[in-house]
Amino acid sequence: MKYLIVEDERFAYTELKRMMERLRPDYILVGRTESVANTILFLNNNPVELILLDIRLADGNCFEIFEKVQVSIPIIFTTAYDDHAIQAFKYNSIDYLLKPVEEDDLLVALNKLDRQHVEKEAIFDYKKLEQILLGNHKKNRFLVQIGDTYNYIDVSDIAFFYSEGKIVFLHTFSDKRNIIDYTLTQIESQLDRKMFFRVSRNCVANITSIKMIDKYFNSRLKLAFQPNCPQEVLVSRERVSDFLKWIDG
Repeated sequence: MKYLIVEDERFAYTELKRMMERLRPDYILVGRTESVANTILFLNNNPVELILLDIRLADGNCFEIFEKVQVSIPIIFTTAYDDHAIQAFKYNSIDYLLKPVEEDDLLVALNKLDRQHVEKEAIFDYKKLEQILLGNHKKNRFLVQIGDTYNYIDVSDIAFFYSEGKIVFLHTFSDKRNIIDYTLTQIESQLDRKMFFRVSRNCVANITSIKMIDKYFNSRLKLAFQPNCPQEVLVSRERVSDFLKWIDG
């Protein structure tokens, strides 16, 4: 069986590789990837029969992979999340191992895989999995640096996040902004989706900051914020349906 290890921590990768070589010497490791982008590229160009997949990666969470690649092969997730979130998906024909992964736990997962008849056309509900595994692990504040001083800002005080070039800003309801060391994709995955939405490629908005929604040409929407956003924010035609469902609760 050909397998891929998706893990951005070198020690965790080395340990998984060592355990797999010991427990399943006949399995073939075809590669290692460390990010969402590299994993998408790898899966689009290489046949794989099993994935050992970390949830948190260098450039986002692993569920973004399934938005770009249709994956119908078995996956063993490795995660630092609590037992309750993991146990919720023991009903699926997939396993979840707490990090640091123990060899006995990996063996149980591999034995379970051996017992199962995996239908290649079976497509798992990764969106539902994302909601459960990540739903209880949302950020409630962000660390910011102002000069030589560190401070934190509660999520409830944040109106929106936006990017200018490669710089991401956190903008508060008090109309102050701070540079933060996160990508918008990372921010999106760490916020409560009932309150925050990726309204455009360059903006993640708090629903209470949106004061006006206007129709715009080419089936887009134009948003107005309070406080004002330094950039024009347009909801693309592809995002409009999901955006309106979010607004509608």
